[in-house]
Parts: sequence; structure tokens; C-alpha cells
Amino acid sequence: MYGIPAFAGMADFFEILSGLEFVMKKLLSACLMTFALLSGCASVEVSDYRAETPALDLRQYFNGKLDAWGMFQDRSGKVIKRFHVAMLASWQGEVGTLDESFTYSDGTAQKRVWTLTRQPDGNYIGRAADVVGEARGELSGNALHWRYVLALPVDGKVYHVDFDDWMFLIDDKVMLNRSFMSKFGVDLGQVTLSFTKPD
Repeated sequence: MYGIPAFAGMADFFEILSGLEFVMKKLLSACLMTFALLSGCASVEVSDYRAETPALDLRQYFNGKLDAWGMFQDRSGKVIKRFHVAMLASWQGEVGTLDESFTYSDGTAQKRVWTLTRQPDGNYIGRAADVVGEARGELSGNALHWRYVLALPVDGKVYHVDFDDWMFLIDDKVMLNRSFMSKFGVDLGQVTLSFTKPD
């Protein structure tokens, strides 16, 4: 879970995408239904990682100060932006606050504050100012799978972009995060992020 800046370089793509929303919805709904039928059996589930260790305890890992480094790649794989995140995380019972400060390679900065709530089944709900509705996270083994919609500003307009977000605990200090961005089923790019806890 991380911040995405306003990518001026993607403005033309989003402009075209916005103008074709109606047509794309019709065409893609049929295509996605077919694709889901053909590939549904092959999709990865978070439960596939239930035996993986170390087991992820979100409240233990996201606690105190953390640093993260990441990059955004467009749909061709080109790195568009790099960034650093300074995070301060704390918990009150089942509710956690992740206060994130982003510094991007172009000198811009951004803040995001997540509120995470642990559910009775051990999964999580997340909320942030630019998240549309709720983020839903499923936890199993060393993996956490988030799905959410982010309101992404591009050249003065705001687009709702789907995020398929995977987090994997590597050891007690390092967590890797990979997110896939899409709109109407069309791939927009990926974000890769590495979290590190201090000694």
C-alpha cells in the first residue's frame, strides 16, 4: 500500500481512456467475461501461501518507524518514477494507523494516512482519503492481498483506478509489495515496493 503521484506523462493515455469509457465498458464486459471463464481456474489465491513462513502479523510488522523504496512502471515496463516512503505505524487494539510521507524522484512529495481495522476472521479493512470506499485485505501465511480503488489525479482530473496489491513478508525486517493497476480491465502499470524495519 503506497502513494501514486499525478503522472503527467500518462495524461494522453487517460484522456483517450476517458473518452472511450462507454465503448470500452461494452466491449470489455464481454471480453472479461470470456477471459474469466477461460482463466479463472489459474488465478492465484492468497490461501496458496498459507503454509509460507514467516507468518505475517500485520500489527507486529507495521509498528513504529519503517522505510520503503519503490518505483512505478508503465504498461510497457518503463520506470516512470521512483520514490521513498517514511512511515510511522501505530495500533490501538484492532485499529492501526499508517502515516506515510512520500518523496518522489522528481522532487514532489505526498502524504497518505491509512486506517486499518482487523476483522474477526483475521482479515483487514483499510481506509484512506483517496481510496474509494474500502480496501479489503485477505491474510494467509506470509501474504496479504489487498483490493481497492484509488482516486488518481492526472492533469486536473481524477480517475478511479483498480489496484490488485500483494504484500509478502520475507523476514522480520523486509516486506515486498507489488501492485497491479488497471481500469476496465486494461493494464495501466505496476508498482514495486520494498519495506524495511530498522534494527
